[in-house]
Amino acid sequence: MTTTKDLSRYESTFARIKEARAQAIHHTRLAREFSAERRDLMQSLLDQGVSQSDIARELGVTRQAVQKMLAC
Repeated sequence: MTTTKDLSRYESTFARIKEARAQAIHHTRLAREFSAERRDLMQSLLDQGVSQSDIARELGVTRQAVQKMLAC
C-alpha cells in the first residue's frame, strides 16, 4: 500500500523549480532560433563570395568555429 506524502510545505520550492524549467525551455528555443538566423546570415555571406576565413576574422573566431556554426 502506498501513501501520498504531504508536500504542501515545499510548494514554493516546487513553484521555483517549475519556473526555472520554463525559463530554461524558453532560453533553449531562443538559442535555436538565433543559431538558425546566424547560420542563414553566414550562408548569405558565403553565397556572396565572402570566405569562411574572412567571416572568422570579422567575428574573432577560428575558421573551424565558423564551420561548426554552419553545421549546426
